[in-house]
Amino acid sequence: MEKLYIIKVGGNIVDDPTQLSSFLQQVGEIFGIDNSNLNNSKCILVHGGGKMATKMATSMGVEQQMIDGRRITDIETLKIVTMVYAGYINKNIVAQLQQYKCNAFGLCGADGNTVLAHKRNSKDALGKENDYGFVGDVDAVNTTLLKNLLELGITPVIAPITHDGNGQLLNTNADTIAQEIATAISTFYETILIYSFEKIGVLLDITDENSVIKEIKLTYYKELNEKQLIFAGMIPKLENAFSAINKGVSKVIIGNAEKLKSLINGDAGTTILNG
Repeated sequence: MEKLYIIKVGGNIVDDPTQLSSFLQQVGEIFGIDNSNLNNSKCILVHGGGKMATKMATSMGVEQQMIDGRRITDIETLKIVTMVYAGYINKNIVAQLQQYKCNAFGLCGADGNTVLAHKRNSKDALGKENDYGFVGDVDAVNTTLLKNLLELGITPVIAPITHDGNGQLLNTNADTIAQEIATAISTFYETILIYSFEKIGVLLDITDENSVIKEIKLTYYKELNEKQLIFAGMIPKLENAFSAINKGVSKVIIGNAEKLKSLINGDAGTTILNG
């Protein structure tokens, strides 16, 4: 079965032009016109929004509200994240990939009905409804469209804006979009999901970058979690990772975006495996 890499890039990498350019150059070298090093493997790139939307909201006087550390996407914030994520960031990434001979095609979840979602309504521990505004949870992925683009030699670059099928745009977590795409398309490809950002992997000791855990299986993850040895900010990524593994994704790799080649070769980062 042909290999497909779903690569999510986010964190500070998106905010740093030098680091982002270095990462995209690697994507071009690996998945561009001459990608013989990976036997013509294919790639879908999903990107986050970085801090640019927050900076723009501040400059425009749009107050940002949070519930338990999660952003509330009101209508004005939705306008901003759509402009920033599906606009500038997405097209900047596409333009740079073209520079590096990777034929990229930028889109968000609403384009081509790529990612269909519904507006989230969540309850807290006391059963109280929390309204996160126009935040979406994924319902379906248009694998036919993505497969057709891939077969044409195009690398889809997906911004984390989805839609609900009724004309409403939704702000959706990019990690989750990457996991949902990887899961949905794993029927057609041997799918490897990579979460790439500024961290070098999952650390056993958050203060020691030499403590990268090379491999994590579910039983080990549960043990680490029970002992509270996993940094809280890493838990959502790991939950997404194991969800992907349980639904057909071959493996998940977490690590530094500037070491993409090493992540793919298994020489860096943390690999999440079944078992």
